[in-house]
Amino acid sequence: MNAHEIDYHIYGEEMQYVEIELDPQEAVIAEAGSFMMMDSDIKMDTIFGDGSNQDTGVLGKLFSAGKRLLTGESLFMTAFLNIGHGKKNVSFASPYPGKIIPIDLSEKGGKFICQKDAFLCAAKGVSVGIEFSRRLGRGFFGGEGFIMQKLEGDGMAFVHAGGTMAKKTLAPGEVLKVDTGCIVGFSQTVDYDIEFVGGIKNTVFGGEGLFFATLRGPGTVYVQSLPFSRLAGRVWAAAPKGGGKDKGEGSILGGLGNLLDGDNRF
Repeated sequence: MNAHEIDYHIYGEEMQYVEIELDPQEAVIAEAGSFMMMDSDIKMDTIFGDGSNQDTGVLGKLFSAGKRLLTGESLFMTAFLNIGHGKKNVSFASPYPGKIIPIDLSEKGGKFICQKDAFLCAAKGVSVGIEFSRRLGRGFFGGEGFIMQKLEGDGMAFVHAGGTMAKKTLAPGEVLKVDTGCIVGFSQTVDYDIEFVGGIKNTVFGGEGLFFATLRGPGTVYVQSLPFSRLAGRVWAAAPKGGGKDKGEGSILGGLGNLLDGDNRF
């Protein structure tokens, strides 16, 4: 195997974290901000790119980091290496309520495609790049689903899904239609495209967006019930405006309180 062979255990229900067991000289890479805790004798190091091509010279490192920059991620990742003599553990936490999904890339043909913010951590040696679309429709209308990440290699990778996760196994030719933000990832055998919802009423009054993704089998698709963009939008819509002066949110008394305070917002 090219990637390090790691063992793991996932803990929790709504707010999960994954504990990874590292043998001596084994390492795991992770996105900045996902680290939770680690044993002693684990060395933490910031690396340029994903660490999968550290022997390819400066140009290889720049290309690896540049691919991450296009997805809006940091140029750097963090590597955790066991420099001790026994097994050591390091843990990474999910960023918001949901599920952590273990992906064995050796069972996915060496490649898995996921949303650009779904990746959590992976065994050292797994390549984290971008999956460019060759279809014009995805580019103009895909939104969050246009530039996706691809995880390549033969090791373990971990991605995060918001809310409840649904795993769908598609037969050859079977089609699943999904909101673009609800896609977590899918195997490389799945054909992915963007489709117009259609209909004047759906377009003007539907409130669900003008486009959705069509995923055609064969292959495995992971879908999340709570994309972070949807969660953030609901929180922003419900947040008090104007310095937090709202009183009694969700009731008529809230509006009366604002009126008495001289704030005529309802």
